[in-house]
Amino acid sequence: MCPDGENVSSGIQELLHGKSDVLDHEAVLSQYSWLMEDRTDCILSPDSDGFLSGLLMSHIFNWKIRGFYDGKVLVVRRGIDVSKCVFLDIEIFRNGVRSIGHHMLLYNRNIAHENWINWNTCLQPNILRNYDALHSFRIKYPLATVHLLLATVGVQTKVRLPGSSICPLLFTDGTFNVLFKYPENVLDWLRYLGAEQIDNPLNTLFMSKDNTVYSLMVAMDTFFKQRDTFSAARERGDRLRISQRDGTFANLITESSRTSIKDEARKRAEGFITLLGQLTGWTYNEKNWDWTDLVTKKFTKKITKTLNGTAFNKIILDNPLSWAITAQKQMEYTIELTDKLLDRMID
Repeated sequence: MCPDGENVSSGIQELLHGKSDVLDHEAVLSQYSWLMEDRTDCILSPDSDGFLSGLLMSHIFNWKIRGFYDGKVLVVRRGIDVSKCVFLDIEIFRNGVRSIGHHMLLYNRNIAHENWINWNTCLQPNILRNYDALHSFRIKYPLATVHLLLATVGVQTKVRLPGSSICPLLFTDGTFNVLFKYPENVLDWLRYLGAEQIDNPLNTLFMSKDNTVYSLMVAMDTFFKQRDTFSAARERGDRLRISQRDGTFANLITESSRTSIKDEARKRAEGFITLLGQLTGWTYNEKNWDWTDLVTKKFTKKITKTLNGTAFNKIILDNPLSWAITAQKQMEYTIELTDKLLDRMID
C-alpha cells in the first residue's frame, strides 16, 4: 500500500473503474490560449510526433518552426528569443515557458513541490488528470502530442483528416503498438478526449468503419517502406538526430560561427516531413522551417533507474530543464550546466 492507501500494484481495470472525467475543451483553450495564436515561433522534438505537431500548427496557424530540442542539444534560428517560443512535444520546466507534451512527470501526487508552478504554462494530459508514476503509471497517456492537439485545437478549428492520414497518425510514438496491448487504457483516453464526438478528428482516426485489421496492416507495411527510404546507417527515417548518445553534436555543421543541419540529414528529414504532409494534408512549407543560420546549446542528460520519492524530490530541487518518467523506477532528465536555456543567444 502507498501512503494514501491506494494499491500501487492495481490492475488496469481496477485503476480505471468508475472513471468518468472528460476533457473540458473550452477550459483548456482558455487556459492555454496561446495554442490558438497565429505565426508563433516554436521548437520541436526531432521525431515523427514533433514533425507532425509542427506540420499541424504550421498548417492551421502558420506557426514557424525555429529549431529542435532532444533533451541534450538545442538548435534554434539565430536571433530568436527562446523564451517566447512554444515547445511542441517537449515539456519545459521553466515558469512562463510555453510547452506541450505527454510524458509522465509527477512521481507522487500526494507530495507538493514548491516549484511545480513551473508547469503552469505546459499543456500536459497526465497533469490534467492528476496522474503520477506511483499510482497511475499503468494508465498514463498512451497516445502522442499530435493527438492531444487534434483533440483541442483540431476540434476548435474543425480539422478534417483524410483517410491517408491514418498511417502516420497511428505510427507516431508507437501508437499502433499500444492499441491492442493496452486497449482498456487507450479506450479510456479516447473517451476522455471526446473521440466519440463526430466533430472530433480523433473520431475519424480511431472509429472509422472503413478500416479492417488486415487493410491497416497492409497500409502500415507500405508506410514503413516509405519511411525506410529516408533512413541512413544507424538513423531511422522518421527522426532527425542532432546529438550522439554521449551528448556531442550530430548532423550539424558550423562555418564562420554559423551552424546548419547537414545537407544529407536535412534532405532526409524534409523528405519524411513532406511525406507526412502529403498523407495528412498539412503541406510542408519550407518557408516556415529553419534549417540554417542556427545557434546551439548543449545540456547534460542523466538517467536514474532507482527512482523513488526521495530520489525524485532531490532531482526536482536541482531544477531540471525537462524530464520524463519512462518506467515506474526510471527517470530521464536534463540539467543545465554551462549553457542555460533562457540565456540570451549571441547573434
